[in-house]
Amino acid sequence: MSEPGLEIDAVSKRYGAVVALEKMTFDVRPGELFGFVGSNGAGKTTTMRIALGVLSADAGEVRYAGEPVNYETRRHIGYMPEERGLYPKMKVGEQLTYLARLHGMSASDAKASTERWTERLGVAARRDSEVQALSLGNQQRVQLAAALVHEPRILVLDEPFSGLDPVAVDVMSAVLREKAATGVPVVFSSHQLDLVERLCDRIGIVRSGRMEACGSVAELRSGGAVRLLVDAPEAADGWAAGLPGVTVLGREGAVTEVELGDGADDQAVLRAALATGPVREFSRKLPSLTDLFRSVVSEHQTQETAA
Repeated sequence: MSEPGLEIDAVSKRYGAVVALEKMTFDVRPGELFGFVGSNGAGKTTTMRIALGVLSADAGEVRYAGEPVNYETRRHIGYMPEERGLYPKMKVGEQLTYLARLHGMSASDAKASTERWTERLGVAARRDSEVQALSLGNQQRVQLAAALVHEPRILVLDEPFSGLDPVAVDVMSAVLREKAATGVPVVFSSHQLDLVERLCDRIGIVRSGRMEACGSVAELRSGGAVRLLVDAPEAADGWAAGLPGVTVLGREGAVTEVELGDGADDQAVLRAALATGPVREFSRKLPSLTDLFRSVVSEHQTQETAA
Protein backbone atom coordinates (compact mmCIF):
# COMPACT_ATOMS: atom_id res chain seq x y z
CA MET A 1 0.00 0.00 0.00
CA SER A 2 1.36 3.44 -0.94
CA GLU A 3 2.23 6.06 1.68
CA PRO A 4 -0.79 8.28 2.43
CA GLY A 5 -0.73 11.78 1.01
CA LEU A 6 -3.65 14.21 1.11
CA GLU A 7 -6.92 12.42 1.94
CA ILE A 8 -10.42 13.85 1.65
CA ASP A 9 -12.61 11.41 3.57
CA ALA A 10 -16.43 11.60 3.33
CA VAL A 11 -16.46 15.40 3.56
CA SER A 12 -19.94 16.98 3.51
CA LYS A 13 -21.04 20.61 3.51
CA ARG A 14 -24.48 22.22 3.37
CA TYR A 15 -25.69 25.79 3.14
CA GLY A 16 -29.24 25.54 4.41
CA ALA A 17 -31.11 23.33 1.94
CA VAL A 18 -28.27 23.50 -0.60
CA VAL A 19 -25.91 20.51 -0.63
CA ALA A 20 -22.44 21.77 -1.57
CA LEU A 21 -20.62 18.48 -0.83
CA GLU A 22 -22.01 15.03 -0.15
CA LYS A 23 -19.45 12.57 1.30
CA MET A 24 -16.69 13.81 -1.02
CA THR A 25 -13.93 11.20 -0.93
CA PHE A 26 -10.62 10.92 -2.77
CA ASP A 27 -6.90 10.95 -2.10
CA VAL A 28 -3.86 12.54 -3.71
CA ARG A 29 -0.81 10.36 -3.30
CA PRO A 30 2.76 11.60 -2.72
CA GLY A 31 4.33 12.49 -6.06
CA GLU A 32 1.00 12.43 -7.88
CA LEU A 33 -0.69 15.00 -10.11
CA PHE A 34 -4.43 14.77 -9.50
CA GLY A 35 -6.90 16.57 -11.77
CA PHE A 36 -10.14 17.72 -10.18
CA VAL A 37 -12.74 18.39 -12.88
CA GLY A 38 -16.41 19.32 -12.87
CA SER A 39 -18.86 21.95 -14.03
CA ASN A 40 -19.14 25.33 -12.31
CA GLY A 41 -20.74 24.84 -8.90
CA ALA A 42 -19.84 21.15 -8.71
CA GLY A 43 -18.00 21.57 -5.39
CA LYS A 44 -14.34 21.77 -6.40
CA THR A 45 -13.53 25.11 -4.76
CA THR A 46 -15.52 24.24 -1.63
CA THR A 47 -13.49 21.03 -1.26
CA MET A 48 -10.23 22.93 -1.61
CA ARG A 49 -11.26 25.57 0.93
CA ILE A 50 -12.17 22.89 3.45
CA ALA A 51 -8.80 21.21 2.90
CA LEU A 52 -7.15 24.56 3.66
CA GLY A 53 -9.28 25.23 6.72
CA VAL A 54 -10.88 28.32 5.18
CA LEU A 55 -14.24 26.57 5.52
CA SER A 56 -15.29 24.00 8.09
CA ALA A 57 -16.90 20.72 7.05
CA ASP A 58 -20.21 19.54 8.49
CA ALA A 59 -18.88 15.98 8.45
CA GLY A 60 -15.86 14.02 7.29
CA GLU A 61 -12.14 14.57 7.71
CA VAL A 62 -9.11 15.90 5.83
CA ARG A 63 -5.81 14.09 6.53
CA TYR A 64 -2.21 14.42 5.43
CA ALA A 65 0.29 11.58 5.92
CA GLY A 66 -2.39 9.74 7.85
CA GLU A 67 -2.98 12.50 10.41
CA PRO A 68 -5.82 15.08 10.56
CA VAL A 69 -4.82 18.35 8.91
CA ASN A 70 -4.16 21.03 11.54
CA TYR A 71 -2.70 24.53 11.69
CA GLU A 72 0.87 23.28 11.40
CA THR A 73 0.03 21.16 8.35
CA ARG A 74 -1.68 24.11 6.66
CA ARG A 75 1.48 26.20 6.96
CA HIS A 76 3.01 23.75 4.50
CA ILE A 77 0.23 23.86 1.89
CA GLY A 78 0.78 25.92 -1.25
CA TYR A 79 -2.56 27.32 -2.40
CA MET A 80 -3.44 29.14 -5.60
CA PRO A 81 -7.02 30.46 -5.45
CA GLU A 82 -9.19 30.96 -8.51
CA GLU A 83 -9.88 34.53 -7.37
CA ARG A 84 -6.33 35.84 -7.31
CA GLY A 85 -5.26 37.14 -3.92
CA LEU A 86 -2.19 39.32 -4.48
CA TYR A 87 -1.73 42.82 -3.11
CA PRO A 88 -1.98 44.98 -6.27
CA LYS A 89 0.15 47.92 -5.03
CA MET A 90 2.91 45.84 -3.46
CA LYS A 91 6.07 45.05 -5.41
CA VAL A 92 6.41 41.48 -6.64
CA GLY A 93 9.65 40.63 -4.84
CA GLU A 94 8.62 42.25 -1.56
CA GLN A 95 5.27 40.47 -1.65
CA LEU A 96 6.69 37.01 -2.29
CA THR A 97 9.31 37.44 0.44
CA TYR A 98 6.62 38.63 2.85
CA LEU A 99 4.41 35.62 2.08
CA ALA A 100 7.33 33.23 2.54
CA ARG A 101 8.07 34.80 5.95
CA LEU A 102 4.43 34.34 6.95
CA HIS A 103 4.90 30.62 6.32
CA GLY A 104 7.85 30.54 8.71
CA MET A 105 10.89 30.98 6.45
CA SER A 106 13.86 33.03 7.59
CA ALA A 107 14.50 36.37 5.88
CA SER A 108 17.49 35.02 3.93
CA ASP A 109 15.69 31.82 2.87
CA ALA A 110 12.61 33.81 1.84
CA LYS A 111 14.68 36.18 -0.30
CA ALA A 112 16.58 33.31 -1.93
CA SER A 113 13.35 31.42 -2.65
CA THR A 114 11.77 34.54 -4.14
CA GLU A 115 14.72 34.95 -6.48
CA ARG A 116 14.66 31.28 -7.45
CA TRP A 117 10.93 31.11 -8.23
CA THR A 118 10.71 34.40 -10.08
CA GLU A 119 13.61 33.21 -12.26
CA ARG A 120 11.99 29.83 -12.80
CA LEU A 121 8.63 31.35 -13.73
CA GLY A 122 10.00 34.05 -15.99
CA VAL A 123 9.13 37.14 -13.93
CA ALA A 124 12.53 37.96 -12.40
CA ALA A 125 12.70 41.21 -14.38
CA ARG A 126 9.47 42.35 -12.70
CA ARG A 127 10.48 41.86 -9.06
CA ASP A 128 10.51 45.61 -8.49
CA SER A 129 7.18 46.18 -10.30
CA GLU A 130 3.85 46.53 -8.55
CA VAL A 131 1.57 43.57 -9.22
CA GLN A 132 -1.07 45.85 -10.76
CA ALA A 133 1.45 46.92 -13.42
CA LEU A 134 1.85 43.35 -14.70
CA SER A 135 -0.08 41.68 -17.49
CA LEU A 136 -2.72 39.18 -16.39
CA GLY A 137 -0.48 36.33 -17.53
CA ASN A 138 2.44 37.57 -15.45
CA GLN A 139 0.15 38.12 -12.47
CA GLN A 140 -0.78 34.47 -12.84
CA ARG A 141 2.88 33.48 -12.77
CA VAL A 142 3.44 35.55 -9.63
CA GLN A 143 0.39 33.92 -8.03
CA LEU A 144 1.92 30.50 -8.68
CA ALA A 145 5.22 31.74 -7.24
CA ALA A 146 3.27 32.77 -4.12
CA ALA A 147 2.02 29.17 -3.79
CA LEU A 148 5.55 27.79 -4.21
CA VAL A 149 7.81 30.29 -2.48
CA HIS A 150 7.62 28.64 0.96
CA GLU A 151 8.50 25.21 -0.52
CA PRO A 152 5.18 23.54 0.33
CA ARG A 153 4.68 19.86 1.08
CA ILE A 154 1.24 19.90 -0.59
CA LEU A 155 0.02 21.92 -3.59
CA VAL A 156 -3.65 22.84 -4.05
CA LEU A 157 -4.35 24.92 -7.16
CA ASP A 158 -7.73 26.24 -8.30
CA GLU A 159 -7.80 26.87 -12.08
CA PRO A 160 -4.04 27.58 -12.30
CA PHE A 161 -3.99 27.57 -16.13
CA SER A 162 -6.83 30.03 -16.64
CA GLY A 163 -5.86 32.84 -19.02
CA LEU A 164 -2.33 31.62 -19.70
CA ASP A 165 -0.73 31.63 -23.15
CA PRO A 166 0.69 28.32 -24.48
CA VAL A 167 4.27 29.14 -23.41
CA ALA A 168 3.16 29.93 -19.86
CA VAL A 169 1.07 26.74 -19.80
CA ASP A 170 4.18 24.74 -20.70
CA VAL A 171 6.22 26.46 -17.97
CA MET A 172 3.55 25.87 -15.34
CA SER A 173 3.07 22.24 -16.41
CA ALA A 174 6.80 21.62 -16.11
CA VAL A 175 6.89 23.19 -12.64
CA LEU A 176 4.00 21.04 -11.41
CA ARG A 177 5.69 17.90 -12.74
CA GLU A 178 8.93 18.89 -11.01
CA LYS A 179 7.18 19.42 -7.68
CA ALA A 180 5.36 16.09 -7.97
CA ALA A 181 8.69 14.39 -8.75
CA THR A 182 9.95 15.50 -5.32
CA GLY A 183 7.07 13.65 -3.64
CA VAL A 184 4.64 16.57 -3.27
CA PRO A 185 0.94 15.66 -3.76
CA VAL A 186 -0.44 18.12 -6.35
CA VAL A 187 -4.18 18.62 -6.88
CA PHE A 188 -5.56 21.17 -9.30
CA SER A 189 -8.90 21.98 -10.85
CA SER A 190 -9.27 22.98 -14.48
CA HIS A 191 -11.86 23.27 -17.24
CA GLN A 192 -9.12 22.56 -19.81
CA LEU A 193 -9.79 18.84 -20.02
CA ASP A 194 -7.24 18.12 -22.75
CA LEU A 195 -4.53 19.56 -20.50
CA VAL A 196 -5.75 17.57 -17.48
CA GLU A 197 -5.75 14.39 -19.57
CA ARG A 198 -2.19 15.00 -20.74
CA LEU A 199 -0.75 16.06 -17.39
CA CYS A 200 -2.43 14.08 -14.62
CA ASP A 201 -1.75 10.66 -13.14
CA ARG A 202 -5.34 10.36 -11.91
CA ILE A 203 -8.52 12.35 -12.37
CA GLY A 204 -11.65 12.86 -10.30
CA ILE A 205 -14.90 13.86 -12.02
CA VAL A 206 -17.20 15.77 -9.67
CA ARG A 207 -20.89 16.51 -10.06
CA SER A 208 -23.30 18.16 -7.61
CA GLY A 209 -20.89 17.82 -4.71
CA ARG A 210 -20.18 14.12 -5.29
CA MET A 211 -17.22 12.24 -6.71
CA GLU A 212 -18.80 10.40 -9.62
CA ALA A 213 -15.71 8.79 -11.15
CA CYS A 214 -12.06 8.59 -10.13
CA GLY A 215 -9.01 6.91 -11.61
CA SER A 216 -6.41 7.12 -14.33
CA VAL A 217 -7.60 7.97 -17.84
CA ALA A 218 -7.06 4.31 -18.79
CA GLU A 219 -9.20 3.16 -15.84
CA LEU A 220 -11.95 5.64 -16.64
CA ARG A 221 -11.90 4.59 -20.28
CA SER A 222 -12.24 0.92 -19.37
CA GLY A 223 -15.57 1.62 -17.71
CA GLY A 224 -17.03 3.52 -20.65
CA ALA A 225 -18.97 2.34 -23.67
CA VAL A 226 -17.02 0.84 -26.58
CA ARG A 227 -16.86 2.97 -29.71
CA LEU A 228 -15.77 1.73 -33.11
CA LEU A 229 -14.59 3.47 -36.27
CA VAL A 230 -15.52 1.58 -39.45
CA ASP A 231 -14.22 2.71 -42.85
CA ALA A 232 -16.46 0.97 -45.40
CA PRO A 233 -16.32 2.99 -48.65
CA GLU A 234 -19.14 1.13 -50.44
CA ALA A 235 -21.58 1.04 -47.51
CA ALA A 236 -24.82 2.96 -47.89
CA ASP A 237 -26.07 5.32 -45.21
CA GLY A 238 -27.81 3.42 -42.43
CA TRP A 239 -25.92 0.17 -42.98
CA ALA A 240 -25.39 -0.25 -39.19
CA ALA A 241 -28.67 1.22 -37.98
CA GLY A 242 -30.49 -2.08 -37.43
CA LEU A 243 -27.73 -3.95 -35.61
CA PRO A 244 -28.76 -5.09 -32.08
CA GLY A 245 -27.30 -2.92 -29.34
CA VAL A 246 -25.50 -0.64 -31.79
CA THR A 247 -25.95 3.13 -31.87
CA VAL A 248 -24.70 5.05 -34.89
CA LEU A 249 -23.02 8.23 -33.62
CA GLY A 250 -22.22 9.74 -36.98
CA ARG A 251 -20.62 9.35 -40.37
CA GLU A 252 -17.90 11.39 -42.03
CA GLY A 253 -17.14 10.38 -45.58
CA ALA A 254 -16.82 6.61 -45.60
CA VAL A 255 -16.10 6.36 -41.85
CA THR A 256 -18.98 5.48 -39.53
CA GLU A 257 -18.66 5.81 -35.76
CA VAL A 258 -20.78 3.47 -33.66
CA GLU A 259 -21.22 2.80 -29.95
CA LEU A 260 -21.82 -0.68 -28.56
CA GLY A 261 -24.39 -1.18 -25.84
CA ASP A 262 -24.24 -3.95 -23.23
CA GLY A 263 -24.02 -7.33 -24.91
CA ALA A 264 -23.49 -5.94 -28.43
CA ASP A 265 -21.07 -7.93 -30.59
CA ASP A 266 -18.29 -6.04 -32.36
CA GLN A 267 -17.86 -8.98 -34.75
CA ALA A 268 -21.47 -8.56 -35.86
CA VAL A 269 -20.61 -4.98 -36.78
CA LEU A 270 -17.59 -6.17 -38.74
CA ARG A 271 -19.63 -8.80 -40.60
CA ALA A 272 -22.26 -6.21 -41.48
CA ALA A 273 -19.58 -3.85 -42.78
CA LEU A 274 -17.92 -6.59 -44.85
CA ALA A 275 -21.29 -7.44 -46.37
CA THR A 276 -21.29 -3.99 -48.00
CA GLY A 277 -17.86 -4.40 -49.61
CA PRO A 278 -14.24 -3.79 -48.56
CA VAL A 279 -13.43 -2.49 -45.07
CA ARG A 280 -10.35 -0.29 -44.89
CA GLU A 281 -10.42 0.30 -41.14
CA PHE A 282 -12.09 -1.37 -38.18
CA SER A 283 -10.75 0.02 -34.91
CA ARG A 284 -11.73 0.94 -31.40
CA LYS A 285 -11.91 4.68 -30.66
CA LEU A 286 -10.61 5.56 -27.21
CA PRO A 287 -12.75 8.27 -25.59
CA SER A 288 -11.09 11.53 -24.61
CA LEU A 289 -11.46 12.95 -21.12
CA THR A 290 -14.05 15.32 -22.58
CA ASP A 291 -16.04 12.31 -23.82
CA LEU A 292 -15.72 10.62 -20.42
CA PHE A 293 -16.80 13.79 -18.61
CA ARG A 294 -19.88 14.17 -20.81
CA SER A 295 -20.72 10.51 -20.37
CA VAL A 296 -20.50 10.67 -16.56
CA VAL A 297 -22.54 13.86 -16.34
CA SER A 298 -25.22 12.74 -18.81
CA GLU A 299 -25.51 9.29 -17.17
CA HIS A 300 -26.25 10.78 -13.78
CA GLN A 301 -28.64 13.37 -15.23
CA THR A 302 -30.54 10.50 -16.87
CA GLN A 303 -30.64 8.57 -13.57
CA GLU A 304 -31.96 11.59 -11.69
CA THR A 305 -34.61 12.28 -14.34
CA ALA A 306 -35.75 8.66 -14.20
CA ALA A 307 -35.95 8.81 -10.40
